[in-house]
Amino acid sequence: MLVAERYEKIVEWVDTQGSMRVTELSERCGVTEETIRRDLDKLEQAGRLRRSHGGAVSVKYKDELQSEIPYPERAVAHAEEKRRIASEAVKMVESGDRIALDASTTAWYMAAGLPNIPLTVLTNSIKVAAELSNKEQIRVIATGGQLASKSLSFVGPLAERSLDAYHVDKVFLSCKGVHLTKGISESNELQALVKQKMIHIADEVILLADSSKFNIQAFTRVAEMSSVGKVITDQGVDEERISALIEQNITCIRV
Repeated sequence: MLVAERYEKIVEWVDTQGSMRVTELSERCGVTEETIRRDLDKLEQAGRLRRSHGGAVSVKYKDELQSEIPYPERAVAHAEEKRRIASEAVKMVESGDRIALDASTTAWYMAAGLPNIPLTVLTNSIKVAAELSNKEQIRVIATGGQLASKSLSFVGPLAERSLDAYHVDKVFLSCKGVHLTKGISESNELQALVKQKMIHIADEVILLADSSKFNIQAFTRVAEMSSVGKVITDQGVDEERISALIEQNITCIRV
């Protein structure tokens, strides 16, 4: 592969996936990691991507590692699909359950749809906690921690440590990317670490992911697909991907 061709391929891959690590680019291009680092430096100087710790980020994802997409923007993106997914997820909640909800907009839609029945809900989301505040039979436990203002959620070491004190029957969470071999990923490391803890303390992991999330590998890995018990998604996910998930013993529901 010529140098110019390699540059084009690197930009294409990074733009497609949002971000990529040096190690993966090295493997794909068949060159050393040091060569890839020099390539990334030159591509950043040309304004074609942004360097990050351990890799590169597409210029289409401005400040994605340091900040998040504001909540109002996420709430309107694929909103109808998220509402249908959330409604299906609510059906899996039973009286007396202890559940965890992450700070995703889909979890917020789910919180809005939860009936006022005896439940314990553990969350790092201010929006979720506020949504449940008028349902007196639902006990809400918020993690505390560092406030991520754009996502209206708590992250950081305090949020992670507080989750260690609990055990839940089910966790309902979303993510930035769902990849059949690379697993679940997030663009923000702090959010990824909280989701990892939620998965660790749950008996059952239920992933709420609309079709736009599939075949995406974001910057920070959250978990392997094998950690997921159920996936609720929409009709936009093709049969091939659904079959691949089922082969991994993951129950798939399309709404």
